[in-house]
Amino acid sequence: MIHLRKIIQRIRPLKNDGDGFVLPAAIGIIIVIAILASATFIVIESNLYSVNNNVKRQQAFNISEAGINYYLWHLSHSPSDFKDGSTVAMTPDPTLGYGPFVHNYIDDNGVNQGTYTLYINPQSNGSSVVKVRSIGRVGNSDILRTIDAFIGAPSFASYGVVSDSAVWFGNTETASGPVHSNQGVRMDGPSTTDVTSANSTYVPSSALGGNGSTSHPGVWCNSSVISPVNCNTRVKTDWRYPVPAVDFNAISGNLCTIKKTAFSDDPATSALATSSNACSQVPSTRTASYLPRRSSTFSISKGYLIQLNTNGTYDLSTVNGETDTSTPYTSALSRTVVGSGITIPASGVIFAEDNVWVRTNPTYHGRVTIAAGRLATSDNANIVVADDIVYSTKNGQDAIGLVAEGSVLIAPYAPPSTGSFTFEVDAAMIAQAGTVEYPLKYRVNSNRCTRGWVNSNQQFNFYGSVATRQPWTWTWQVGGACGDAVRDPVNGYISGIENNTTEYDNNLLYAPPPSFPITSSYTILSWREVLTKP
Repeated sequence: MIHLRKIIQRIRPLKNDGDGFVLPAAIGIIIVIAILASATFIVIESNLYSVNNNVKRQQAFNISEAGINYYLWHLSHSPSDFKDGSTVAMTPDPTLGYGPFVHNYIDDNGVNQGTYTLYINPQSNGSSVVKVRSIGRVGNSDILRTIDAFIGAPSFASYGVVSDSAVWFGNTETASGPVHSNQGVRMDGPSTTDVTSANSTYVPSSALGGNGSTSHPGVWCNSSVISPVNCNTRVKTDWRYPVPAVDFNAISGNLCTIKKTAFSDDPATSALATSSNACSQVPSTRTASYLPRRSSTFSISKGYLIQLNTNGTYDLSTVNGETDTSTPYTSALSRTVVGSGITIPASGVIFAEDNVWVRTNPTYHGRVTIAAGRLATSDNANIVVADDIVYSTKNGQDAIGLVAEGSVLIAPYAPPSTGSFTFEVDAAMIAQAGTVEYPLKYRVNSNRCTRGWVNSNQQFNFYGSVATRQPWTWTWQVGGACGDAVRDPVNGYISGIENNTTEYDNNLLYAPPPSFPITSSYTILSWREVLTKP
């Protein structure tokens, strides 16, 4: 009995020890499983939240994008409406513009998925470009996505140079800004961005880089040119052809629109703006925005001199004659002052039913488009640069548009006649039927070559944009001695300013001059997402 009890006593402690080990282990396993399950649940819940959040963020982005597309459609039907159809007078936010305009976003199933809130900010007086901010929200959530977009109808000022004719940039000329030709481009000089042609191939004349018989690609360079860029190794990814042509015929309609705008600026002519034959009307009333034709008989040496002033006004003189062999403009032009300190019209447009000469005194601060056209006749009015045309700033606040039914010409008397100088012209120019150029021959003597400047300290700087129906140039190489052409030891006789730069004003892309002619319908020029939260 004693031995049996001892054995039992020995067994019981062992059993108790086992119970003491198994129970904590089981509890530990349960705790681990609970922790793992809890962690798994948290991860799953977090993933579900993240996925749901991402879905809503994408939905908010889609809704915001829908707001941009809506206003693109709206502007295509109402180009001058920056208030989302509202006729209520309102003061725009200095940063965001008009708004907020809230719209429900209804999906294809008729379900309201959220809202987009719009702010509309026109870029400048008469501009075809507007900045639209669209804020997308899903339901009543606090998830927002914001997109800023520039919407506009690209204007002729979207190009550094755009021509209906062939274009040739020599190896001493740099193509600044986008370049386009409806015929073709020989690009021997450096280019900063897109160079395009409406043709896959073309045959350039000898004056424009070819021989008149050999076909070349729409954009090309001469393989013999190795400096300052090597034609054979240069990057040509920005050379594209064929692309759609630019319609220069549309400028006629644009000139008509500018004329109507000028009519509507003043009570004396506002009734004509809505008449069915507004563009053939030739009232004799002169207003700040409309300059009547000088006489029923057209003369290339008569019209108006517009002097743009630094304080945003202009002085006006009639031009009764031009002797372009004389210099400077005060001697070349026979003129009579008819107005001083005239306020630039609210529309920023001045339309002349005759030729126009332009200069600044000494710089111009503001935004204006000067157009010249004899729309009621078969004659083509010209615009002549009579002296320096200089902005007071180059940050987009100042813009001068020169839109001629005929040509835009740099007068032979515009640069200083002798000595060192930096002659400057800042403007966006359009020649609807003619050329943008420094002329080869005088207008009063077509047998005599115009002045030439070849010294390195005689510089012409152009800043703006050029659009021309016919070829464009600032310099001519003359075969031999001819009038006032000057001999350069390397390039022969020169008419025009040999040392010149043509720089594109990038501000014109988003802020062209008022009512500047457009090249196509409204489109989204650029967009970016605005981060509203870190």
